[in-house]
Amino acid sequence: MRFDTLDAWLAWQEQLNPAEIELGLERVQVVLQRMGLLTPDFTVITIAGTNGKGSSAAMCQSIYCTAGYRVGSYTSPHLQRYNERITLNGVMADDVTLCDAFEQIEQARSADGDEIPLTYFEFGTLAAIVIFQQASVDIAILEVGLGGRLDAVNALEPDIALVTMVDVDHQTWLGDDRETIAREKAGIYRAGIPAICAEPAPAHSLVAYAVDIGAQYYGLNDQFTYGLNQGAGISAGDGTWHWHSARQSYAALPPLGLPGGFQLQNAAGVLMAITLLQARFPVELSAIETGLKQAHVAGRMQQIALDDFNGVECLFDVAHNRSSAQVLSDTLAAQPCVGTTHGVIAMLADKDIEAVVAAMSPVVDRWYVASLDASVCHRGATAAMIIPSLPAAGSVSPPQSFANVATATAAALKNSMADDRLVIFGSFYAVAEAKTFFQDIGCCEAN
Repeated sequence: MRFDTLDAWLAWQEQLNPAEIELGLERVQVVLQRMGLLTPDFTVITIAGTNGKGSSAAMCQSIYCTAGYRVGSYTSPHLQRYNERITLNGVMADDVTLCDAFEQIEQARSADGDEIPLTYFEFGTLAAIVIFQQASVDIAILEVGLGGRLDAVNALEPDIALVTMVDVDHQTWLGDDRETIAREKAGIYRAGIPAICAEPAPAHSLVAYAVDIGAQYYGLNDQFTYGLNQGAGISAGDGTWHWHSARQSYAALPPLGLPGGFQLQNAAGVLMAITLLQARFPVELSAIETGLKQAHVAGRMQQIALDDFNGVECLFDVAHNRSSAQVLSDTLAAQPCVGTTHGVIAMLADKDIEAVVAAMSPVVDRWYVASLDASVCHRGATAAMIIPSLPAAGSVSPPQSFANVATATAAALKNSMADDRLVIFGSFYAVAEAKTFFQDIGCCEAN
């Protein structure tokens, strides 16, 4: 089968297997076997976790690209273009490359009349592997889509497995408590392979699994540590930080390019991975420093300048669960707004709306509640579903409901004055709609 456009391929994939999520490795492994890609020629760094996966992948990619290696990165979901999911040295795969990869996968999955019913995500995962193999990358950074143990990304054997912070999310597929979910995330660990956890207090199930299978476990605050620099000879608050392991130490690393103090925890896990691969892929300190400063992730504490709106501060964040919303709230509280903070929220119906609202309520003064477009996302919550979770007191005005994020954002801007802040959050869909809105009104910095 062959389609002429990427949109046609993607539409067909969504119809091929009606299950939006169907966990399991066998389908992908069969297709990889048919394509001779079960053991590709590149080194694999697999990253799982509830929050911090995308940031960790971005920092890892930036460091290795700066060091001169050829790097492929596979992340999900995308904000505006599917191409964002697969990059080569930070450059998105083009439509032709993706269509060619999809055609190869279709031929393999349908070989000998034995069709493998792949999901949309499985097609994308396989496409990334095909593209990285064809591009002869040195390193492939693969971000797990959901969980770990049964996620399509886990069909490849990792050379390094990194788990970031674990919290309760995706309960329908992963379990109702943190211990159960952490065990699913730990499923990317392998016997004899470095298994990193970048969380200071990991779930017992994660550590126990790593020990039980004989993985080479490296835990934050045990096998590696980090902290902000203070004391004699160092200017307090200058943002420099240190990192230490038995193999390597860095005394004065520069502030990160990604905003938010919580990113140091993600960076610490990345440095452990870089250190463990030094014999195979040497990286100089200068490349680490530059890579950490230049790393960028769209939609995470992403700020844009609104010159046409009296200099109102505006930022996007895809925070969509309790822990990510708390991190966003803490970051905003640490950088207080002189004026009013206007919050535009739109979420998926299967997320913990009450927890996200509770985390953000201390830093939001006026609420603009938007429905997500059901034609784009059938899991989207309506504004009427979100409003009951909003605080009964504390806001400067009653919450307002809107049909979509664009109209909510327009209303928030209309009500904003100099020194006010506009925060758009709640889901990847919310951020994508907001970015499109700002692009449509000519705000190029929303790109």
